[in-house]
Amino acid sequence: MARERRPALITDAAENPEKELRRREIRYVAMMLTRAACLVGGAVLVSTKPPLWPLWVLLCVVGMVLLPWLAVIIANDRPPKSKAERLQDAQKRQPPPPPALPSVREQKIIDHDGVEHG
Repeated sequence: MARERRPALITDAAENPEKELRRREIRYVAMMLTRAACLVGGAVLVSTKPPLWPLWVLLCVVGMVLLPWLAVIIANDRPPKSKAERLQDAQKRQPPPPPALPSVREQKIIDHDGVEHG
């Protein structure tokens, strides 16, 4: 019996952009088909008027209104950040480390006459 083995991920490279786009398109179309099903279901419910039909029609209307908005939000969402990207963001948010040597302060120079300069 052959077992399917997944290849080990050895890089931090991003996913193939064509694959990512295709996955987002499929998700969008699935949500729009669900919206169309809500529309057809709502029409069938109004024409047959089963028990509690106003509640079911209300749910269908909510689905028809919210699904396009959600579909666009989800379709435009970027993939999750990689471990390297999260580490880079965390480093940007940290304050820079203090300098290893103290900063050069203004030094007073006193000449042989006792006059202070600087």
